[in-house]
Amino acid sequence: MIHLKKVELLAPAGDLNKLKTAIEYGADAVYLGGEAFGLRKSSKNFSIEEITEGVKFAHERGKKVYVTLNIIPHNRDMVGIEDYVLELEKAGVDAVLVADPGIFMKVKNTCPNMEIHISTQASATNYDTIMFWYELGARRVVIARELSLEEIKEITDKIPEDLEIEAFVHGAMCMSYSGRCLLSNYMTGRDANLGDCAHACRYKYHLVEETRPGEYMPVVEDDGGTFIMNSKDLCMIEYLDKMIDAGIDSFKVEGRVKSQYYVSTILRSYRMAIDDYYKDPENYVFDTSLLDEIKKASHRDFTTGFFFGQPDESAQVYHTSGYIRGYDFVGTIMDYDEETKFATVEQRNRMFLGDEIEVFGPSERHFTQVISEMYDESGNPIEVAPHAQQIIRIKMDQPVRKNFFMRKPREDDKFE
Repeated sequence: MIHLKKVELLAPAGDLNKLKTAIEYGADAVYLGGEAFGLRKSSKNFSIEEITEGVKFAHERGKKVYVTLNIIPHNRDMVGIEDYVLELEKAGVDAVLVADPGIFMKVKNTCPNMEIHISTQASATNYDTIMFWYELGARRVVIARELSLEEIKEITDKIPEDLEIEAFVHGAMCMSYSGRCLLSNYMTGRDANLGDCAHACRYKYHLVEETRPGEYMPVVEDDGGTFIMNSKDLCMIEYLDKMIDAGIDSFKVEGRVKSQYYVSTILRSYRMAIDDYYKDPENYVFDTSLLDEIKKASHRDFTTGFFFGQPDESAQVYHTSGYIRGYDFVGTIMDYDEETKFATVEQRNRMFLGDEIEVFGPSERHFTQVISEMYDESGNPIEVAPHAQQIIRIKMDQPVRKNFFMRKPREDDKFE
């Protein structure tokens, strides 16, 4: 079945620079958190002034901005929400994401014209729950991560045409049910449901028998312990055609606390894959090089989550909670002189004369070159750029543009 309406690619925006990067690298829409009522305290988040600027940047390019109001609130957490929603409406945001019925009604009563999306935190796993939200006025539901493609298709075959389904396609997975977790609160006093998750599921755990205190036994045969609740990262780029066939309207990438380099690398690959699909849906074949590109950002091993049925023990990583880093992000292109073929670069990691680097931009294949000439800001030739955010000039083998990125491979993939 060919879906004429093109699927939306929805990107995380941890700050204003990441918002702009996400849009430049292929996002159709971004989601972000303000300074209250959202679930990512560890990201920088946005002031109202920054939201207004971000909305303006997005709308000028035909893109959308959604703001998270998806905490599970106590009484004290509801204070001020009406004023905040009015500010969001004035800023021009396209929709808010809500998990709690109380916040839903506050938004609906305060700003009747504000579009409301139901967050994955609401754990919508069936048609009747989705229709409950639709009849209240929601026009998009972010389905729970615990659904298979078959279950999603059963839902999308029955829902009204003006109700959209959004699903996560890439990023970190939570061991709790659709992210509703009490483990962080129990272990550290930090409430994940109020945006302050300590990622306690990724700690190293041993088993202790009550009559033998102090004897820490590995849960599996590993003297170093085991990360028994540490999920692999979700990656569905190989199966985008199947997700489109299931009737999903928006592909959501996780990662508001990730770097600009991560956002650009992941978004660029998904953008290319989606565009490849719509060029010829009936004969679409996934380009495996795009998965290789994704692996050049820091990542855990990948899983398809629940999309093809209940995941087994292979969906967990038992030996480490770190990331695989096969490449270093070494620089951002700030400017390029077409006559001299020199790029002005902001250094992000140390690089040396003679290094082989890869350079990439939005929706374009990367190219590889050796750094043959490198100069400091004063025009002096240098053999190494060691200082964080040092401004340097590098001779480029091919034309580049502002906001292209540079990376170089490590000798070995490394967990960090």
